[in-house]
Amino acid sequence: MKKNLSKHKLLHQGQLISLYSDEVHLPDGHTTHYDIVRHPGGAVIVAVNFNEDICLLRQFRHAVGGNIWELPAGCLEPDEAPVEAAKRELLEETGYSAHNWNELGSIIPSPGFCNEVLWIYKAEDLKKGETAKDKDEFIEPHWFSMNRIHQMIKAGGVRDAKTLAAITLLDHKL
Repeated sequence: MKKNLSKHKLLHQGQLISLYSDEVHLPDGHTTHYDIVRHPGGAVIVAVNFNEDICLLRQFRHAVGGNIWELPAGCLEPDEAPVEAAKRELLEETGYSAHNWNELGSIIPSPGFCNEVLWIYKAEDLKKGETAKDKDEFIEPHWFSMNRIHQMIKAGGVRDAKTLAAITLLDHKL
């Protein structure tokens, strides 16, 4: 347990996340409580095909009440390396596997209340296979040029934080 944490109480254990109430000693000596979501982390994939197009998914997300555009991504399984999760999720969600994998970086999407870390990978030299979507996933893969993705972002059509961060990291690596 971290040295600034004095109490760590489980409030809810879900299938994916855990919610804790933590009593924390602040740097100035005061004590406060934080509700913290513990998350296994995940992998985000920027899949680039032979035309240099990038795969975005049109995916139903209950939490936001509809479909959004986002990159393929998914949670890490217990003891799974992030790159292995990326390989698994790319195949499951798009039906593609990749021969070349390059890590673009990692992000912490919501550090105010969640410990989730997302590792971002660029996947190239793709080979088509079969999807293996989860039964509760409603996903449509689409391929767009980087220029078109930038237009979608500027128009407010891409609002998913991990996708915006991944595209920004890719832009800086190119």
